[in-house]
Amino acid sequence: MNLKFKNKQITGILTILPKRVVTFEEEMGNYNFPEKKSLRLKKIMGYNTHRVAAEGQCSSDFCIHGLQYLFDQGLLNKDDIDALLFVSQSPDYFMPPTSNLIQGHFNMKHDMICMDINQGCAGFEIGLMQAFMLLEQDAVNKVVLMNADVLSPKVSIHDRNSKPLVGDAASITIVEKTDEEKDIFVSVKMDGTGAKALIIPAGGFRMPCTEETAIEHEDEAGNFRSLNNLVMQGDDVFNFVQREVPPMIHQLLEDAGKKAEDIDWYMFHQPNKFMLNKLADAIGVPYEKMPSNIVENFGNASGVTVPTCISYNLGEKLEQASYLTCLSGFGVGLTWAAILMEIGPVKFNQIIEF
Repeated sequence: MNLKFKNKQITGILTILPKRVVTFEEEMGNYNFPEKKSLRLKKIMGYNTHRVAAEGQCSSDFCIHGLQYLFDQGLLNKDDIDALLFVSQSPDYFMPPTSNLIQGHFNMKHDMICMDINQGCAGFEIGLMQAFMLLEQDAVNKVVLMNADVLSPKVSIHDRNSKPLVGDAASITIVEKTDEEKDIFVSVKMDGTGAKALIIPAGGFRMPCTEETAIEHEDEAGNFRSLNNLVMQGDDVFNFVQREVPPMIHQLLEDAGKKAEDIDWYMFHQPNKFMLNKLADAIGVPYEKMPSNIVENFGNASGVTVPTCISYNLGEKLEQASYLTCLSGFGVGLTWAAILMEIGPVKFNQIIEF
């Protein structure tokens, strides 16, 4: 589905990372693989360090810490917020919505919209799309988009397929109206027939957690995990991304009347460095325009990887300049989405720790 918006802008991005840093070598001994083979995987995939939440830290904690920082620094006024979007696959509770909990924590005004969105890898793009739609309303002038995931507790420590890449993080993106009538092009696609390629089988109402679901089993690749853990069919996900994402990007560029070389930055979701480089090759853009350094430094925090990529690679430059940027997320769902828009100058583009 192709959508188009005008008079919308991103005015600030804050990424919140856990203080705890875990190296690939620290966890390597947990895997049922020779050290030499694991180190080769590290080099190919770009694994190095990832950020992991402290015990008991939840997604809302990172969002609350980030919002408090913005309030304290005078970068955001809570009374100006008309909508609070929380995009995550690791909410604090099944109910109530985490966005309402965050609103209540700060005693925000009642005349506002709180909304939880269950999305992962494409969560930043889906969240921005929802923010743009809300801003079509006269009553909505400022939307706070919160992407957050703390999925590391759901990954088996004996799963070499997923454990080295999963990280925890949150981001806060401010989306507002603008008088500038620059076009924003959006493409969103879904394929639920492949939904089980990325899944945590137990823990919901379909399969509640029990003693039996907590028992680890070895898969054909030598990974050990239980039904309580994240399961990723790596080959299926890789093939899906390489098959579906490049044509979506090419169509998005064509709709916008742009060529690949016209785009300043391709800020994409980052499952691993290998996949990003293959995508860059398929789309026809140089690696330096599609940064692939997030997993190796912070880990794959689902929908938070794109704003992290923007904060880490552009930093204060985005506070001074404007860039034509292609955003894209792809994975769990299966969902793949892309946005082409001008970003900057913004009021802030920072990374903090919690």
